[in-house]
Amino acid sequence: MASARKRKAAAQAAAQGAGGGVLAVKARYDAAGSGRRMRGWNPPTSGPNRAITGLQKIRDRARDAGRNDWSGESSTQHWTTNLIGIGIVPRLRRIKSKNRKQELNDLWDAWVSQADADGVLNFYGLQTLAVRSWLESGEVFARLRPRQIDAPLAVPLQVQLIEADFVPLLDADYWPGMPAGNTIRQGIERNKYGRRVAYWMYRDHPGDGQLSSAIDASRLLRVPADQVLHMFEPKRPGQLRGVSSLAPILARLRNVADFDDNVLERQKLANLFTVFITRTMPGGVDGDFDPLTNLPVDWGNDGLPLAGLEPGMSQELDPGQDVKFSAPPDAGTAYPDYMRTQHLGTAAGQGLPYELFSGDIKEVSDRTLRVIINEFRRFAEQRQWQIVIPMLCQPIRDAWVDAGVLSGAISVEEANDAKRVEWAPHGWQYIHPVQDVQGKKLEVDAGFRSRSSVIAERGDDPEQVDAERAADKERDEELGLFTAPIQPDPNRSDGDSSGESSPGRRPDSNKAKK
Repeated sequence: MASARKRKAAAQAAAQGAGGGVLAVKARYDAAGSGRRMRGWNPPTSGPNRAITGLQKIRDRARDAGRNDWSGESSTQHWTTNLIGIGIVPRLRRIKSKNRKQELNDLWDAWVSQADADGVLNFYGLQTLAVRSWLESGEVFARLRPRQIDAPLAVPLQVQLIEADFVPLLDADYWPGMPAGNTIRQGIERNKYGRRVAYWMYRDHPGDGQLSSAIDASRLLRVPADQVLHMFEPKRPGQLRGVSSLAPILARLRNVADFDDNVLERQKLANLFTVFITRTMPGGVDGDFDPLTNLPVDWGNDGLPLAGLEPGMSQELDPGQDVKFSAPPDAGTAYPDYMRTQHLGTAAGQGLPYELFSGDIKEVSDRTLRVIINEFRRFAEQRQWQIVIPMLCQPIRDAWVDAGVLSGAISVEEANDAKRVEWAPHGWQYIHPVQDVQGKKLEVDAGFRSRSSVIAERGDDPEQVDAERAADKERDEELGLFTAPIQPDPNRSDGDSSGESSPGRRPDSNKAKK
């Protein structure tokens, strides 16, 4: 009796399992299926760091694409230009004394030209080079180089940019010179809590010398993590190293370049032949004959027959001779559309507007272009404020202040305020200068935003702009220049503004008449 109940329960469970299996098949995602369409799609279940196996090969191919393919260079160059422009500038906000604020700004400006440890670029040039290296190679390292206090520098600190190749893809649980309990993953040493404590770097670039591929402890240098900045864009949580932004499109770039080269080569080969002369030779005749004169061929000193065509030549052909002109095939009517489609995919893979990537603005209205550019700028600002500024700019500023405190150029009391700067990226140019300015003015007049925010959005310092306006006004008054005053808001009722609305009259003369 008990065994019968068990068999019945087992049969019911099997029936429910079969029914549940059918329901599961109907309810699950198609992308998780293993049917005819998905049978050949079996990607590996790789972690964020194992997934970047072959990182050096990706890096080499990305650099080659930047050197030899206009598509690779265009994407990197346009992203670098839009992220940095002429530089992302720090602005002090918490220093109350105007004189002291100006002194700190002057100290920073003096250090900007001394920032590069290699002595090639200034600080804003380092920003450009760092971003370009990050986009092309996937990551870049910056090493903070403290100098002697008596060094001829505004602040005893310099920054050295280091390519990703300097940090090998080394994994080790035990390594000479590494503290016990720490581990090395992808060349990054971490403690038992997973915090980065050091980077293992080659002393020289591994691609510049005759170095073997084997990683030798004697060739590596342990650099503490507080001296190194690592800028990259993580795509997955826990990812330790960066991958080139060109990685998703490298195969496409290679295939498109090969196709383009093959089309060009076909056209070159087809145009090697222009005229073909056919003839029927009488039987039993031996030797070579000139196809134009039907006479034996004359041979030159180079061992080649002398036969050719001359401009405007008229030639009578003998019976049995005929002339056929070459008709080489063209590139095909679908060639332009195919190439444009491929470049559209390349631009999309880079997050760039196709029009900006290729320079092709055919059949694009200004309103459509405005929508495209605005969306691209949101992406650019995301990268500025989530990667470039927190990973590169702000840490360098913090180290600069600390070095200034050690040298006595910055006091301990003002150190925190000197670090809390507002970073101002290079402002975007107006898409429509008239409409954009009118729109921002309406926002300010309506109280939706401040005038300072509009000026800062342009990449300018509101305080400096106001100071320049005041200086311009004072200089105009001293020189007796007649300038048109700013037109008042007609909706305001804070007094009579009739005198200010008259162009060509000096404000001080209006006050005198009143």
